[in-house]
Amino acid sequence: MKKAVILLSGGLDSATTLALAKEAGYDCYALSFRYGQRHAIELEAAKKVAASTGVREHKIIEIDLRAFGGSALTADIAVPKSRSTEEIGAGIPITYVPARNTIFLSFALAFAEVIGAYDIFIGVNALDYSGYPDCRPEFITAFEKMANLAIAATTQPIRIHTPIIAMNKAAIIREGLRLNVDYALTISCYDPDLDGVPCGRCDSCLLRAKGFQENHRADPAQNT
Repeated sequence: MKKAVILLSGGLDSATTLALAKEAGYDCYALSFRYGQRHAIELEAAKKVAASTGVREHKIIEIDLRAFGGSALTADIAVPKSRSTEEIGAGIPITYVPARNTIFLSFALAFAEVIGAYDIFIGVNALDYSGYPDCRPEFITAFEKMANLAIAATTQPIRIHTPIIAMNKAAIIREGLRLNVDYALTISCYDPDLDGVPCGRCDSCLLRAKGFQENHRADPAQNT
């Protein structure tokens, strides 16, 4: 089986991406990060998703992006709540973490090179989070080009896979349901309480709720 590194946050998108990589026949190695995010409960979700999906290995890397801040997820900045779909899609939201996907993909590239993998999967989405610059197809194409200049192993090209990049939340959930993803294990909230209970009002909670509603399904994690 071909090996692949899967960036796994513990959220709905990355869990679906992992399931799609498994369906494609990859031997999956999951990679998560404790990066100073306020919603670190997602790492417990990532562990559960990785275990339920049967990955070969799951690494959790410690970095601290609080040193830079600049985001509601890594600094003492309020997470936006109760915004409309139009407001969510307008501009770059304060929940954007500067350079996060660049950093995560760089770690994934190092992991891939060590284990002899040439495929990296990341659950970026250019529709629901169109304001995030590091979720754009142009960014992925540019990183993939850089990756192939950066590594010592050159027997075949590195490929960055973004299977859900052009799907809306409803379509992502539909794919996950088809693949029997256990969404009860996932958490998408940007601002859960200390017990990990989703706020139900941040952008991510609202988009998730909308996706389940459009599939006429209840969210098994009650993330509404």
